[in-house]
Amino acid sequence: MSSLPRLAASILLILSCAAFGADPEIVVKLLKNGDAFVVDARFDIAAPLRTAWEVLTDFDNMAGILSNLTSSKIIRRTGNTLNVVQEGAARYGIFTYSFASEREIRLEPMRRILARQLTGTAKRFESEMKLSASDRGTQIHYRAEIVPDSGIARTFGGPFIEHEIEEQLNAMAAEMVRRKAL
Repeated sequence: MSSLPRLAASILLILSCAAFGADPEIVVKLLKNGDAFVVDARFDIAAPLRTAWEVLTDFDNMAGILSNLTSSKIIRRTGNTLNVVQEGAARYGIFTYSFASEREIRLEPMRRILARQLTGTAKRFESEMKLSASDRGTQIHYRAEIVPDSGIARTFGGPFIEHEIEEQLNAMAAEMVRRKAL
């Protein structure tokens, strides 16, 4: 099958999944704890665990998955520990917030991804993403603690962060479905 029919078939599969409610229901809860926002998000995706893992750890291609990233690159790898540099711009209504970060990413293959900001435009960022096989495919649980250092994040706080997390998780879920269809 040439690439054009394959692409068309993938698009039709993704659209049919959306039409029949196969999109994952992403539940994001956000709490304020002092100057930090604590994010707790969960969703099930109809994609194999390996596919979900490959998308979530595809840091060198993440700018093609997440629309708010302009660059994403692994700059160092030591075993299952990576240093990843990312830049981008988050949008909320008419506001745009440029960001950059270097994160240390520790991988526990097919089970967990731990991230800790080393430098960047947030005062502090730490996250944990757990993956497990489910009847439907893969269950994902994401937890993060974020202390923002931007005017827009301080002004809009919770709604801004919640919007960004939902947008990013939806984009990654769409990529998982796309790759599964291939």
